[in-house]
Amino acid sequence: MKTWHEMRRFPLAVQLLLVNQLGVNVGFYLLIPYLATHLGQNLGMSAAVVGVVLGVRNLSQQGLFIIGGSAADRLGARGVIIAGCALRTVGFALFALGDGLPVLLAASVLSGLAGALFNPAVRAYLTQEAGERKAEAFALFNVFATTGALIGPLLGSALLLVDFRTSALTAAGIFAVLTIAQALVLPARKVEPSGSGVLGDWREVLGNRAFLAFALAMVGMFTLENQLYLLLPDGAREATGWDGAAGIVFLVGTVANLALQLRITRSLKSRGSRAGWIAVGLAVMGLAFLPPALVAGTGSAGWLDAIPVLLGALLLYLGVMAASPFVMELIPRFGRPELTGTYFGIFYVVSGIAAAVGNAVVGWAMDAGESGGRAWLPWVCCALFGLASAGGVAWLQRRGALPANPAAAAPVRGEERSNA
Repeated sequence: MKTWHEMRRFPLAVQLLLVNQLGVNVGFYLLIPYLATHLGQNLGMSAAVVGVVLGVRNLSQQGLFIIGGSAADRLGARGVIIAGCALRTVGFALFALGDGLPVLLAASVLSGLAGALFNPAVRAYLTQEAGERKAEAFALFNVFATTGALIGPLLGSALLLVDFRTSALTAAGIFAVLTIAQALVLPARKVEPSGSGVLGDWREVLGNRAFLAFALAMVGMFTLENQLYLLLPDGAREATGWDGAAGIVFLVGTVANLALQLRITRSLKSRGSRAGWIAVGLAVMGLAFLPPALVAGTGSAGWLDAIPVLLGALLLYLGVMAASPFVMELIPRFGRPELTGTYFGIFYVVSGIAAAVGNAVVGWAMDAGESGGRAWLPWVCCALFGLASAGGVAWLQRRGALPANPAAAAPVRGEERSNA
């Protein structure tokens, strides 16, 4: 109820973007986790071809965030959000209707490009509409995103009892509804010219060394968040001997997120430095991997052994809840408001590349740990990633390289309007 009450305090555009994020994650996670199985088992594709299709989708998204960010700054975030959701509708529909490799590659490119468009645009629009309550807005954004990431796989599993095409068409339908809702509800906002060309905008952002250092320091956050879909579910399955234990990890996170996210953000916002809390959150994320390391490779399977894994998942979610809203609030304050989308886009490109390297290291540690009888190795590796990122952010803060806390201000017009 508190989440709903807090949501109602924001303008209608922000409320729609929150619901939009819920729908985006439901649609994404009811399809993408099962795509590799569909390509390999249903369509008989080799592992190499499956890897190409999935890699094209990921590359199309990660590599083109900068395009989506620049488009949001120059064309307006509203139009880019709508275009991104429309493209995702087409891309997911192609996954349902096409069996040939060219069609599947086209679907991968379109669905990846869609994410590259609307992800930075949504955050830029939210930054603009939330006024001085950006931290709370991004906290709610995290709540809706986490909830969607839980509902999506559950719905996908149910729909797969029919067939994969039903699942893909349902996902496409969700994005179609979101596209229409955005076109009807999101107000257009005046686009302020940046005063230079696209390349000039990119040079300005890439020349901001403090911003780039911060983006690189966030490698731990993105690498460790990805372990919610790799290392932690694998640890839960190994500890219990039950494949369904992975779902308990997501359930723990969703319940904690709904109950605590807003409380944590409000409490930390009024105490100390935002950058300091980001560092604390990253440290908690790193420490989350130590309890599971204690039971890794013990060879026993029981719910008592699952407790350290679930405790680790809870700590990881708590760390994300502490850090993530302030990270999103901080990014646009590195530069001019006219380049908010570009800053978000380049942040996701830089941190995405760094996180890909981090994930490769974790994957190597999993293989090395399994072959060498050191099952604790990937868990300790993740702990070091989190602590190193926390140290990096703390170092940048001590050097004065990070923006200070925003000054308190009177309610913005959108906030007054939402309370009318």
